[in-house]
Amino acid sequence: MPEPVLSVDLSVDYPAKQGVLRGVCVDVFPGEIVGLVGESGSGKSTLALAILKLLDHTGAQVRGRLSLLGEDFADCNDAEMRAVRGRQVSLIPQSATAALNPALRIGTQLREAWRAHSREPWAGQQQRLTRLLESAGLPATEAFLRRFPGQISVGQAQRMLIVMSLLHSPALLVADEPTSALDAITQREVLDLLAGLVRERRTGMLFISHDLLVVANLCHRLAILHDGRIVECGPVAQVLGAPQHDYTKRLVAAVSTWERAAYRAAPGDSSN
Repeated sequence: MPEPVLSVDLSVDYPAKQGVLRGVCVDVFPGEIVGLVGESGSGKSTLALAILKLLDHTGAQVRGRLSLLGEDFADCNDAEMRAVRGRQVSLIPQSATAALNPALRIGTQLREAWRAHSREPWAGQQQRLTRLLESAGLPATEAFLRRFPGQISVGQAQRMLIVMSLLHSPALLVADEPTSALDAITQREVLDLLAGLVRERRTGMLFISHDLLVVANLCHRLAILHDGRIVECGPVAQVLGAPQHDYTKRLVAAVSTWERAAYRAAPGDSSN
């Protein structure tokens, strides 16, 4: 087995709420997509922020183990973590409209994202940028890069976030419900894009969602988060086909037979 790009065992307490996460263990390997599913308030986004060490200024107490590419980052300081974020691990946030600066052109935001994590000149990255834009199904034209976020579609904005997250070829992507604001067709396109990028680049991905059907269609393994704990984890077919925990059984039962059949028949499904 290769070494995991991510290995965590984390607990998180907030001043006003204890036990938000309680010994949550997750491993992600190169070229693997691990789905993390749980209801709203179960701690999914808290785990994403804890992995990126973005909880330090919230008053949260984070304890446990955090390993990225075999290195221990549990006790690293903010400066050390800044050298990792964006380069070795990138976040794809939930809302593209909130993540992109409406006052800056698309090209400017890409340039600033590059400069934030690299000393190499941006002028030498145009061929690389063109490949990334084209792989994401976006126009690699000056006219497109001069647009503002309000002048592109929500689907294009979400693809832009994916391009920005891949600028430095990270080993790990943390995707925090990146398709929840998209319509069904655009959602399918973005999911196919993510699956293809992971397959081609051997990137590891933690895909966080509340949508069991999306995760079932995209991920290799599935972890169920409930009440601050991982209550079940394993290959998708195993967890959904023979759920062991009562909460997982309720989740699976909540997905109607019609929805499961429709999703299996959707274009691009690997089971077809």
